[in-house]
Amino acid sequence: MIIHDKNLLNNLFLTEEADSLENGGFISKEQKKIIRNQLPSFKIQNNILVRLGFFLLGSFLYSSICSFISLIALSGAESFFKICCFLFAGVGIAGAEILSANKYYRHGLDDAFILGILLNVGGAVIILTEDFETGLTPAVFVAIASFLTYKRYLHLLSMLVFCLACSAVLFFGMYEIGDIGKTILPFVVMLVSAGFYFFTKNKIKNLREVYYYSGLLLAKSFCLVLFYLSCNYLVVRELSSELLGIDVQPGQDIPFAYFFYAFTFVVPVLYLVQALKTKDRILLWISFAAIAFTIFTIRFYYSVLPIEVALTLGGLVMFGIAFFSIQKLKNKESGLTFKPGRINNSNAILNAETLIVASALGMKPEVKTDSPMDFGGGGFSGGGSSGNF
Repeated sequence: MIIHDKNLLNNLFLTEEADSLENGGFISKEQKKIIRNQLPSFKIQNNILVRLGFFLLGSFLYSSICSFISLIALSGAESFFKICCFLFAGVGIAGAEILSANKYYRHGLDDAFILGILLNVGGAVIILTEDFETGLTPAVFVAIASFLTYKRYLHLLSMLVFCLACSAVLFFGMYEIGDIGKTILPFVVMLVSAGFYFFTKNKIKNLREVYYYSGLLLAKSFCLVLFYLSCNYLVVRELSSELLGIDVQPGQDIPFAYFFYAFTFVVPVLYLVQALKTKDRILLWISFAAIAFTIFTIRFYYSVLPIEVALTLGGLVMFGIAFFSIQKLKNKESGLTFKPGRINNSNAILNAETLIVASALGMKPEVKTDSPMDFGGGGFSGGGSSGNF
């Protein structure tokens, strides 16, 4: 299924681990250069601005090809309109295949063609089915297409599109059920996101192909965000107003309000505690974002202080927490510490250091050679004499 050479994917992982080792001071720049020279890799762009520039260039190339096709087929305007997106998706597939065959990976040009495939697949399904209202059918086809593009090209943005499309499928599917589906939607999303979180966590734990790690990590992080938003009080209350037409009067509240209040407060704290316990940096950032959104939820409905006073007091509290935390942790050498980590990549479970040194620095397994000297007939531990005189 994967079009890319798996040896090159493994080499890319090793060179990225070598960068982490070099940043941590475990190997020198010369050793990292030797590793990169001995491990062939893709035509890749790690600079986000350069990659964005190539993406814009690829988008211009893609749109130019599609415009040329449109000019040729302009005579049959009505029939062409129904199939144009399928043709444009085919252009995207052809471009992605050609670029991938020429070792373009995470370059920018390939991003333009792969995302163009997903965009045109969604547009083609909408035009063909005329599903302009529910959005369920386009979401299903986009989810399938994005999953296939991820499996084929290992395109990380395709995994993000897949997660969003699956969320849309779940949302529109519950919406189609009726009022019952709309009522239980928050609980269904909460359970589904929790289930997929543990599924991706287990897949990462038992992962053998390292090139799938980034996609699974993205899906796992997305499930954490979706789990929090599923039963956040603000999200549930506003969706109840839009979907069920519930008009909350002063002194009233939505059904199960206490559960949603508790969920909004407890989940960010659990995220934070788990992040500190497992030293998970991504979960830590998600917990900070969840805490900030919890504060926004409170401020959205209960304005205790003027906004300028609340911002000032909040800034002072955050400054105090940061200052005393730094003072407490700055001298610690292990565990939770303020000192920078020698390796920023927390996923050192794959232990690429040994593999890098063994495969790229010229260290080869020890080979036994025959000695030119004959030491006689020593038995268990003798240097040369036998048991007889």
